[in-house]
Amino acid sequence: MVVGGLREFALRRNGDGSPALDESNGEELMHVQPSVAVALGSRSVESPGTLYITSRKLIWLSDVDVAKGYAVDFLSISLHAVSRDPQTYSSPCIYTQIEVVEDDEDDTESTGVLDLSKIREMRLVPSDSTQLDTLFDVFCECAELNPEPVEEEEEESGHNWVFSADQMVVGGGGEEDAEWQISQSPTSVIGHSNGGDESIAQPMLELRINDQRFDDAEEMVHESETKDH
Repeated sequence: MVVGGLREFALRRNGDGSPALDESNGEELMHVQPSVAVALGSRSVESPGTLYITSRKLIWLSDVDVAKGYAVDFLSISLHAVSRDPQTYSSPCIYTQIEVVEDDEDDTESTGVLDLSKIREMRLVPSDSTQLDTLFDVFCECAELNPEPVEEEEEESGHNWVFSADQMVVGGGGEEDAEWQISQSPTSVIGHSNGGDESIAQPMLELRINDQRFDDAEEMVHESETKDH
């Protein structure tokens, strides 16, 4: 799937400075969080701005430079998570992974100009860390409004996963599917994945599978061994 990735955004309404939305196509403003700093990739955190979460995308607008802002569609966000571990990042934040067009180049052009389309990670650092769970919930809600398109050949076998701190819903399956549970440690993050890089996402999530099918398989093996004896 071709994704747009991170991009510049400077379309502000006259008067209040809020972002101009595509209201004619149903885009709605879902949440506004002031005083949020942003860190792109491995770069240093930038001056605080205001985070706008719409039904389609994330928009961050600088409070210092009115011409500066970033946006990314939810369809381009493969994973978002709450990070509170100081060994992972110096400040509590919302961590996101962004899908980009694969190539061998880094995120900086030969001229030294940052190429936003190659940014794979973005951290949103609110000055009030108590708002992280609220932001995460809004992220999850909006991600559900923008499910990743499922290829026709994957419809029968694929699952759309949505999971938060206390629940997990596995889309596309019936009652006979596995029961999934999520375990959270005090320093781990809780996350939501739209099918990004599992090798990166795995350390952030502790999953346990309680599947009756495994129990049935074990019973069959035990019965077979008993008959052999």
